[in-house]
Amino acid sequence: MVPPLPNLSRPRATLADLAAVPEHEIGEIIEGTLVTQPRPAAPHARATSRLGMDVGGPFDRGRGGPGGWIILHEPELHLGPDVLVPDLAGWRRERMPELPDTSAFTLAPDWVCEVLSPATQSRDRLLKMRIYGRERVTHAWLVDPVAQVLEVFRREGDLWLRTQSAGGNETLRAEPFDAIELELAALWER
Repeated sequence: MVPPLPNLSRPRATLADLAAVPEHEIGEIIEGTLVTQPRPAAPHARATSRLGMDVGGPFDRGRGGPGGWIILHEPELHLGPDVLVPDLAGWRRERMPELPDTSAFTLAPDWVCEVLSPATQSRDRLLKMRIYGRERVTHAWLVDPVAQVLEVFRREGDLWLRTQSAGGNETLRAEPFDAIELELAALWER
């Protein structure tokens, strides 16, 4: 099913609209529309936290891995007219040598990770992946904690190529962090 076309008669959402979103919700502007959602449920939060530790330790902090990245949890990305909040995002230090003193980022990340929920799955897969592609994000992961699946994508030209998928109790070396092995069971652990 194709998402409906935007309602052009409705005014585009603004940063003021975004600032008015209550603190207990996550707000984004996607294709001109303000989208809000509550904070994630426990399985979503668990998968995000574990993945952030697994990737951030060796790649951001250099513990047992190559370093060379800045990895952030829920950064606010101002990408053209869109404001997105991925669950995790990473920038290679050669593109962002140090963390800027800002609350939002205009430099598109090199990697994003969206942890899917039933309420956000179609928006993450269709709309947000389209925006990440437009902004030349190189790598994207989609994690579904309910189905217990991780999908790995690499941008090839203007298209996303799914390079891997794994789930359940499998282990995986996933680009761009394939220097380490991820134990997927830890993401779903209750």
